[in-house]
Amino acid sequence: MAGFCDTSTFVSGDSIFSAHVTGNFIVFAAQLIVGKEENAWIKLLTFPIFIIVVMTGGWIAKRSGNKYRVLLIESMLLLLCGAIALVNSTLSRPNAGPTVYCMVMIVVAAMGLQNAFGKLYAKETHGPTTMMTGNVTQAALDLGSLIGRSAGTEQKLNLRKQLYLIGGFLLGCLMGAVISKFVGLISIAVPAVTMMIYYRTAQQNHPAGNK
Repeated sequence: MAGFCDTSTFVSGDSIFSAHVTGNFIVFAAQLIVGKEENAWIKLLTFPIFIIVVMTGGWIAKRSGNKYRVLLIESMLLLLCGAIALVNSTLSRPNAGPTVYCMVMIVVAAMGLQNAFGKLYAKETHGPTTMMTGNVTQAALDLGSLIGRSAGTEQKLNLRKQLYLIGGFLLGCLMGAVISKFVGLISIAVPAVTMMIYYRTAQQNHPAGNK
């Protein structure tokens, strides 16, 4: 879902990363140096929004008896973005301007909640789900041990988990790129529904939600 959202907002949201928000620093600097500084500063807004939402996600997790509530709110934010994009498209408005930036920032907020969930409840995931550099590094270390025949059972299991994460992220990127190319940010409805399904499944498997 993070790979999907990140690519969708980059392709259809003025080259803004919604999951890898620090990547927006690079895009901002690059646009400045090539003379495309118009609206480039908006990319810097993703950083404070991301931080504020992560803090809010931590607060919600502490106050709520259901840890999956954070993911429910994430899915609602993504669904909101998809709905706004659909209305925007219906009104035949161009895919640029304040409305698009607003939609992108909503997705940034959703990704902030997913990051917060991953940090607060690390056992629920195989690792970071929005940033792959650390996962690739760990996978490379485990692969090196496997090639050197010094890998234990735990390292083999970790390598498998990292491959799930990396492969899933790549698949999300490909899907996000293809779908957003044709429907723009309406594509965000796909991860919104996916997260909602995951939330319902998690609730059924863990009714208490706080263990």
